[in-house]
Amino acid sequence: MDIMKLSLEKHREWKGKIEVVSRVPVRTKGDLSLAYTPGVAQACLEIAKDEDLSYELTRRANLVAVITDGTAVLGLGDIGPSAAMPVMEGKCALFKEFADVDAFPICVASKDVDEIVRTVALISKSFGGINLEDISAPRCFEVERRLKEVCDVPIFHDDQHGTAIVVAAALLNAMKVTGRAMGSARIVVNGAGAAGIAITKLLLQIGFGTVVMCDRMGILCKGEEWMNPAQQEMAAVTNPDKLRGTLKDAMKGADVFIGVSAPNIVTAEMVSTMAEKSIVFPMANPTPEIMPDEAKKGGACVVGTGRSDFPNQINNVLAFPGIFKGVLRVRARDINDEMKAAAAYAIAGVVGEEELSGEYLLPNAFDPKIADAVADAVAGQAIRSGLARA
Repeated sequence: MDIMKLSLEKHREWKGKIEVVSRVPVRTKGDLSLAYTPGVAQACLEIAKDEDLSYELTRRANLVAVITDGTAVLGLGDIGPSAAMPVMEGKCALFKEFADVDAFPICVASKDVDEIVRTVALISKSFGGINLEDISAPRCFEVERRLKEVCDVPIFHDDQHGTAIVVAAALLNAMKVTGRAMGSARIVVNGAGAAGIAITKLLLQIGFGTVVMCDRMGILCKGEEWMNPAQQEMAAVTNPDKLRGTLKDAMKGADVFIGVSAPNIVTAEMVSTMAEKSIVFPMANPTPEIMPDEAKKGGACVVGTGRSDFPNQINNVLAFPGIFKGVLRVRARDINDEMKAAAAYAIAGVVGEEELSGEYLLPNAFDPKIADAVADAVAGQAIRSGLARA
């Protein structure tokens, strides 16, 4: 049966992919007195005296809110908060299955930044971390920035940073496969929205080389009038040679192409103009910017996509479960750039040198070592950065 039809049938059967399960017995009068009134009052009074005890006396220490406004759901666009719920439930199921982190979906019926920020801030005391999901750009940048200012729990927009971390992990290993030295790569990122900007920032942070960004209107270059404020900010730190033109122009001589944009916009001929042993990551879903066989026809040495039916799937599930497991473990106040870089190196490191190849850059999503490797790296970096509270 077609996967879409089968999935719809299973959703009707499941009636939701997550549920709340009690961690304590409530079978006797004594059980009730301990879990609820009157005994529960003592826990309340202790937290009232010291709010940090909410991490010890409740489930907050292992609870993440997965929050969306439904404006950028998968490749479906602005379908609204109710229609986003199946995706948010799925994300929560992945948190539990891959990292034993409890997560709860919250779909906010507003596109107003002030309302979203106020809503999330008001409920943030119930959670140990906030995972923002499927919020469209440029709204997502402002929502995340402001929430970081007003909340004392880590805020993480997975479409931005989770994607960036896994792309960086794949590129770390692709650089090894193609014999490139760190700092030497000329990279083209096509798509200057939330994911593209976050990817570019992390690649620059890690030090892969120079980046040229492109969007529908062409190459981002300082002085171009069509750029939005976020793109203007990126134009100031990318494209050092001040290239102008189209994606086709940007790709000439490039070592790496990373696509978070639209289907079928790159040709084998465009890939053929890239440097030898080129690295091509076309990640538009479900149809990439160029299909892997076409990219190889154009001379690409290493190809990775967002799809599970091709080698080298660049999948956020490699990152977010372990990241939150790590920040919750040490009660980190934030997730900084150094923690993101540590996560990327940890994911890349799960693939042993003897296993690494052009067809195997990233570990299998079901490898049980991933979440713990990422959690250890992120928690350690949080401590070194002075962001840990436990």
